[in-house]
Amino acid sequence: MTTHRTPPASADARFRHIFCHLDAIARYAARRGSRDPEGIAAETMTIAWRKLPAVPADDPRPWLFMTARHLLMAERRRGGRQAPLDPEVLEGVAAPPVESGDPEVTAALMELSPNDREALVLIAWDDLTPAQAAASLGIRPVAFRVRLLRARRRFGRALEARASAAERARLLEMESA
Repeated sequence: MTTHRTPPASADARFRHIFCHLDAIARYAARRGSRDPEGIAAETMTIAWRKLPAVPADDPRPWLFMTARHLLMAERRRGGRQAPLDPEVLEGVAAPPVESGDPEVTAALMELSPNDREALVLIAWDDLTPAQAAASLGIRPVAFRVRLLRARRRFGRALEARASAAERARLLEMESA
């Protein structure tokens, strides 16, 4: 979990505190399939500078993630006019591409709905608390916790189903040998 320090008082110092999250925003945009994740991160920081008084001083990350999410949706809308996109991508940015390093985990994640995947990724890879993730999505914390609980259950069932299928295949292989 990322530690947060007391926010600085001056505008320049406050923005430096916000700007230290640039890489996290770029990774967020990249995982969600942005064509220009660094551009999304830079535009997020530009908006943060212009709207500095509106950015929460104690923890700017949820605000930054929400702003980046809106920029990603705008990017997808613009992209849709130029070339057809995958229908799942058109659902918004709730369907981040995932690459866990473990093919079974990746496959189980990809079986989930975009909203379930988003809930899990915000917590596991974006290192947000449930309250921060809720704020970044613009939903109530209670609603996010319910979404996260359901996503974890579905993910567990998807992993179990994949493990059961692999075990059945292994047993069939042993019988035919």
